[in-house]
Amino acid sequence: MWHLVCGDAAVPGVTLVLGQARADDALRVLRDDLAVGPLADIEQPPCAARVAYWQALWPQAMLVPDFHGGLNDDARWLAALAQQERPVTVWHGDSACEQLLLARVAAALEGTGLGLWEVSCGTGDSGVASRRSVTMVEPADLPALYRPQPIEPQRRRQLAAQWRATLAESAPIRRWRDGAFQGEDHDAIDASLVQWCSVQWQPLLRVLAEVMARCDGFFPTDMFLFWRVRELAASGLLELAGGTHVSDTGELRVRRRHGA
Repeated sequence: MWHLVCGDAAVPGVTLVLGQARADDALRVLRDDLAVGPLADIEQPPCAARVAYWQALWPQAMLVPDFHGGLNDDARWLAALAQQERPVTVWHGDSACEQLLLARVAAALEGTGLGLWEVSCGTGDSGVASRRSVTMVEPADLPALYRPQPIEPQRRRQLAAQWRATLAESAPIRRWRDGAFQGEDHDAIDASLVQWCSVQWQPLLRVLAEVMARCDGFFPTDMFLFWRVRELAASGLLELAGGTHVSDTGELRVRRRHGA
């Protein structure tokens, strides 16, 4: 049995549940944030558009991860799932990224007899008041949530269809609401960033935290929001003190331009 999680932060808790030896053999981490960016070529190595998106988003002064290697490895590994014999368990909560991973795996296993299981760690509600991702659960609390459930054929087909529709839409942002994915452009996130800035300087991290805390439907990361702030600064709506290429966002301050 494979066990799949979104992001390294989920590894300690899931490893505690599975045990180190089992985790070493069966736990695979997928790090791509599927909630943002173009998806049209994510299943088509070399995934050029997807790689280019992440390379453009990442701050130049920070060490850039190997997006080319990571995204292509994931695409090839998932494509090969149907040709091996292990069933798959996806650990997920209420984040759009986790739900998209579940749909992606359902599509990868479509037409096979391999089992698809889930460990649901969320509440089923993606609103900020109640949502929960795997990484939000304390490792010591995860064993109580470890109740693997098989995903029945009809739901598997529905999930696979959702993944295909999401690929075809390839929206800049995907929110998960009421069991469905909703694509949108950057306008709502950008407006929220501008709203939480004033004409007075304030720490950038404070603004990012305010936006994160009020974003229903997906979990915007600090890197994603920092990119949007840089884009807004480039368009003249915001100003950044400390430059746009520093490696420590804690050093930055931001304000709304007068008249913006």
